Amino acid sequence: MRIDLMAGATLSAAALHPAPQPVILVFDSGLGGLTVLEQVRRARPDARYVYAADDAAFPYGRLAEGVLVARVLAVMERLLDRHRPDLVVIACNTASTLVLPALRQRFATPFVGVVPPIKPAAETTRSRLVTLLATPGTVARAYTHDLIRTYAGACRVSLVGSPNLANYAEAELAGAPVDDAALDAEIAPCFITDETGARTDVVCLACTHYPLLLARFERLAPWPVTWIDPAPAIARRVTQLLGPGERGEAPVLGAFTGGAGLGAALRASLARRGLHEVDVEAMPLTLQ
Repeated sequence: MRIDLMAGATLSAAALHPAPQPVILVFDSGLGGLTVLEQVRRARPDARYVYAADDAAFPYGRLAEGVLVARVLAVMERLLDRHRPDLVVIACNTASTLVLPALRQRFATPFVGVVPPIKPAAETTRSRLVTLLATPGTVARAYTHDLIRTYAGACRVSLVGSPNLANYAEAELAGAPVDDAALDAEIAPCFITDETGARTDVVCLACTHYPLLLARFERLAPWPVTWIDPAPAIARRVTQLLGPGERGEAPVLGAFTGGAGLGAALRASLARRGLHEVDVEAMPLTLQ
């Protein structure tokens, strides 16, 4: 049975009784979750936010599954104890598909995860040629293949696992962008022309880091396509669970577990996204 990553724990929306100004914690291994944070803040501008990046363990894709589950549980336990959020958004495909069941079993706090946007891609495409652009781990995961079978059976779905784009997105925010040739090499396999002349017309961005590079993707694409970002759907789910909000613009607290990359350029990028205060609470990754 496929896990409902966006369910918000086992609680129904009616069972949640959030504070008038709820605290929402957005969690990722690095900076990709900033794309989700932006959309959720638009939906609930009145909420208070914590953006938590487990940068000491970035990237999660290199970790064995058991190590990753233990790591996220340990980091989340500390975050929940310190910040007491009303809801947590796991803004990471890897953590959503592997760790959400364990998080929901251990903690009473509602969790909302990220779903690779296969369903909206299948509903949007006209050529029936769709590409899923993701990390190698997400491409290989059974959950992803189950989504394709369930929602995109009438489509030809190309799976492109990029080993480098998440790092490129992090470098972009830190003021050290890679050149166009490196970026083009990663996205070129997304664009397929079949034997009838039909071409890919939808690309799913199945890693929250990738929308950070979207403007460059659009410029480098050999032809126009629809790029589908899952973040707006996550924001809608948060609103369903917590209810609509009022006007407002509360600051965002940044919480990092490593902080090694927090130079001046990255801090400036974070400030432009509302993270004017950034704390580092060191949690080094220890591999046995």
